[in-house]
Amino acid sequence: MTRAATREQALASLGAAGAQPDERFPLFDAALDCAMHEDPNRNPEPARALVTEAAARLRDRLRQERPEDAICEALGSDMGLNGDHLTYDDPKNADLIAVCERRKGLPVALGVIYVEAGRRCSMDIRGVDFPGHFLLRLETDQGPIALDPFEGGRVVMPSELTQRAFAAGLTPDVADRIDLLMMPAPDRMIVMRLQNNIFARAIRRGDYAQAERSALRRAVLDPKDHRPWLDVAAAREGQGALTGALEALGRAQILDGGATIAARAARERMRMRLN
Repeated sequence: MTRAATREQALASLGAAGAQPDERFPLFDAALDCAMHEDPNRNPEPARALVTEAAARLRDRLRQERPEDAICEALGSDMGLNGDHLTYDDPKNADLIAVCERRKGLPVALGVIYVEAGRRCSMDIRGVDFPGHFLLRLETDQGPIALDPFEGGRVVMPSELTQRAFAAGLTPDVADRIDLLMMPAPDRMIVMRLQNNIFARAIRRGDYAQAERSALRRAVLDPKDHRPWLDVAAAREGQGALTGALEALGRAQILDGGATIAARAARERMRMRLN
């Protein structure tokens, strides 16, 4: 895949990814294109090189170590890919290019790198959309193992998963179900979660332009979902772009009749402001 020179080209590439079925969704490339869409004046090749090196180190360790140990040592220790504990809310922690440069970031951004490197070594590894903290699921001869990319890929024991689930507010009938807690997430959902992180942080900072960009990326990555367009509308309204907000709400209504009532109310409110 060649470098996207403009935001329009990056968005077109994301649209092509969004049109793919879940089993062919290009996780790493889509996350990289999201970063290029955010700031196209960068070179994505160092990020690609980092993943190539990570896969090579992992491949070497797999010759002598168990998969769960090899990925922790290769990516967490050798490559230094860990969570940013000190400046967790830094916007760079959700940008894949910046994460590769700094070798630290949010769990879901790091997870993209771990999954890509693992799969290049024929590991069966997937993301887990765990509440409050993204995790990884690694299939082994002993069964699935949970890994935490924020902690350098360390193994998360079942008892800790339950504790984390309780802390996240899950009810006992769910928190005690390891099979539910470890349910693998589609790759598309991983990138969507990453963009949701960017959107939420941008809204808190009042950066409605960045919030709009992240919501637009979600809209093209999952073109059947009406909800990103509601977020696009909110971000545009925050910028005073009421006509654009109305257009986004119209798209939401077309995609899902369930959004009709809320979208119609928001559209009427904005029409009053336009008049």
